[in-house]
Amino acid sequence: MKNVVIIGAGPAGLTAAYELLKNNGSDNYKVTVLEASDRIGGISQTVRYHGNRMDIGGHRFFSKDDTIMDWWSQLMPVQGRPAYDDKVLDRKKTFEKNGPDPEAEDNVMLLRERVSRIYYDHKFFDYPVTMNAETIKNMGLITTAKAGMSYIAGSIFKRPETNLENFYINRFGKVLYSMFFEGYTRKLWGRHPSEISADWGAQRVKGLSITAIIKDMLSKLFGIKNNKNAETSLIEQFWYPKYGPGQLWELVASKVTGSGGEILHGYAVKRIKTDGKNITSVVCDTADGEKEISGDIFISSMPVKDLIGGLEGVKCDKIKKIAAGLPYRDFVTVGLLVNKLELVNKTDKKTLGNIVPDCWIYVQDKGVKLGRIQIFNNWSPYMVAKPEETVWIGLEYFCDEGDEFWNMTDEDCIEFAKKELVKMGVIKESSVLDAHREKIKKAYPAYFDTYKHFDKIVSYLNRFDNLFCVGRNGQHRYNNMDHSMLTAINAAEAIKNGSLDKSNIWNVNTEKEYHEQKQG
Repeated sequence: MKNVVIIGAGPAGLTAAYELLKNNGSDNYKVTVLEASDRIGGISQTVRYHGNRMDIGGHRFFSKDDTIMDWWSQLMPVQGRPAYDDKVLDRKKTFEKNGPDPEAEDNVMLLRERVSRIYYDHKFFDYPVTMNAETIKNMGLITTAKAGMSYIAGSIFKRPETNLENFYINRFGKVLYSMFFEGYTRKLWGRHPSEISADWGAQRVKGLSITAIIKDMLSKLFGIKNNKNAETSLIEQFWYPKYGPGQLWELVASKVTGSGGEILHGYAVKRIKTDGKNITSVVCDTADGEKEISGDIFISSMPVKDLIGGLEGVKCDKIKKIAAGLPYRDFVTVGLLVNKLELVNKTDKKTLGNIVPDCWIYVQDKGVKLGRIQIFNNWSPYMVAKPEETVWIGLEYFCDEGDEFWNMTDEDCIEFAKKELVKMGVIKESSVLDAHREKIKKAYPAYFDTYKHFDKIVSYLNRFDNLFCVGRNGQHRYNNMDHSMLTAINAAEAIKNGSLDKSNIWNVNTEKEYHEQKQG
């Protein structure tokens, strides 16, 4: 029997554990998951507060890979009857035959409509920007004409894609870039787009451009709808666990422990011992002092910066320097429970309380630090204790651990967030009923500074035959949840097959074709 030690109980770590233990895998593997915190799910956790639930970062359950869609639905079947808001609003949906009733059962994926918009200059714009009548009205004819000419110029006179700024201008033109990408990217990363690798654009925009948007508009005009062949940012429907993403990962965790696996909370890996060719053990800080955990195979979803920093015997100063310089952005969510939003629902979409229908609102105004607003009522009515009487929103801020914003007290941070929303005309200060703050370290691995030498890190880590790096932080790649899961599934397959070839693990979410076309 092989002892497998998995670092991190987020989506990647838990997926790897589940894959190794399913189908009587406990006969072959003893699996131990080490989690530094007291929670399950990493950034995909669900936080409970006074009867309401927060989704940290927001998670749409959608993938172009059928393996992942099947994986999710086998654990949490898609709804077969109307959810609470579906019933109240008489929404017509194509429910899953013989699927569970969300009003009677908890283990269920809801079928939700994707609505995400940009809030800019006190106006709503489609996300991604769509050149429709509403956009032209909001921008004005002169700005629209300038944007059109700018797009044509950007299409003809292509810039070398040596940075993220040029990447965006080539696809949207300079005017739209300046309005909708430049300021938001700076908020997110704390750097101007000209200082960021174009790799980030390839990861997150996934082939999206004005051309892709026009194709999407035409397909809708002629009634052609196919989520599997749509750009990820353009999908119109997604799944969502009744009680948020953490519900699914808590279920997976229970499956892991029920199959003989062990999940140890409060085990923060600080040192990694090796014999030069293999990892032999990890040393963890715990409430009871240092604990050393030995293993035959190690799967790491911990930040690469910390992994290399904790590796004993790293003699190459260049590798140490590259790892130490890998950048991250940290994340703060302020949850506000309000009795009313001042934003008016001018769409044709019905919502409880007639609130705006958005799951996310991207805040492009440069006069506020706020990056995005989540409206948890629209993710799932079951995330809110009283979804018809109150609105539970999450205000998302990007910062650096230890900076002025990160170090604010809970009270000061909440007060800061309130004032920004009042300034934007989103709420009145008197409407706030309750509030809560959450801080997440290393939420977003970034593509600048020493990242340009990351290939050397990969080559170095691959020297350790029994080490498999998975997930967003484990690969220092801004993966979506489904991609993080695929890295773990591929790692589990390699382990079961006794393969030392890790290319299939590192190559998830790197090919452009993966983003743009369903795998056949």
